[in-house]
Amino acid sequence: MIVDTTEVQDINSFSRLESLKELYGTIWVFPPILTLVLGITIGVLVIVWLEREISAGIQQRIGPEYASPLGILQALVDGTKLLFKENLLPSRGNTRLFSIGPSIAVISILLSYSVIPFSYHLILVDLNIGIFLWIAVSSIAPIGLLMSGYGSNNKYSFLGGLRAAAQSISYEIPLTLCVLSISLLSNSSSTVDIVGAQSKYGFWGWNLWRQPIGFIVFLISSLAECERLPFDLPEAEEELVAGYQTEYSGIKFGLFYVASYLNLLVSSLFVTVLYLGGWNLAIPYIFVPGLFEINKADGIFGTTIGIFITLAKTYLFLFIPITTRWTLPRLRMDQLFNLGWKFLLPISLGNLLLTTSSQLLSL
Repeated sequence: MIVDTTEVQDINSFSRLESLKELYGTIWVFPPILTLVLGITIGVLVIVWLEREISAGIQQRIGPEYASPLGILQALVDGTKLLFKENLLPSRGNTRLFSIGPSIAVISILLSYSVIPFSYHLILVDLNIGIFLWIAVSSIAPIGLLMSGYGSNNKYSFLGGLRAAAQSISYEIPLTLCVLSISLLSNSSSTVDIVGAQSKYGFWGWNLWRQPIGFIVFLISSLAECERLPFDLPEAEEELVAGYQTEYSGIKFGLFYVASYLNLLVSSLFVTVLYLGGWNLAIPYIFVPGLFEINKADGIFGTTIGIFITLAKTYLFLFIPITTRWTLPRLRMDQLFNLGWKFLLPISLGNLLLTTSSQLLSL
């Protein structure tokens, strides 16, 4: 049997070419992910600085001013300080659960950013079930808090972890029902399609006007999910020292701190996507049709405009949870669960029923 050497060489070169293509394809997966992580990090630093400045204004004090002009680098300085602090481990605790818990809390929230559209065609993964992937992934975070509380071998930490899990489950249900109403209204569970369904009439096409009850329930539920005041019972210093964070120090404590702000940012981004029109301008299409199409361009300018509009809406909405922190008193535990199970759950179910009825009648 005679084998043509040129054919063998062609086959070998083709296989090498295919393997190089696969390698390049694998490598090019990482730049978008790293860019998104870098943007999220900068966004969290901005939120921390904004909260300190707004809180200082509400309380009539100066706020951060020494770490760079206007205290812009204060959050970075605090993170560096935590990075170099000693990591203490409880002597009789479960060190594996103690160490894994903060990582699970952060990673589960980071995965939620993959389905957020920041501009026209600017999304890491456009899935048909994107909005429900966020709910499914974010529900993993309470497991990390439970692991942290149990691994600390501290009854106060464990009680704080139990509170966090119970609170998250209580408010995830009305939040999911509100998201389901938006999905029915937009005839899609894709975040890109939901934004597209709000783009027809500009400001008046936002789901905020078609789902006002759902917006209020979503706002309250997202505050409870982020454990922000007046729903910060899992971290209430008066009853539990510091909740599930009691035994933590150094960078592991910093991970919990980052996770809370990551959750706050992702909640505000989803409010923008679901209720405030996403990257679309707030000007009705009938007034300025040419300006309305600017952020739908495929070029760098259109993408930049879309990112700017999305982030502007997100950070304007962030004023609500930040000012709420210094306005409302903390609820008791029974009041927290009564609000979730006896008020928000029936209201969100009624809102879903009304939405379903209106969609059926419009067929």
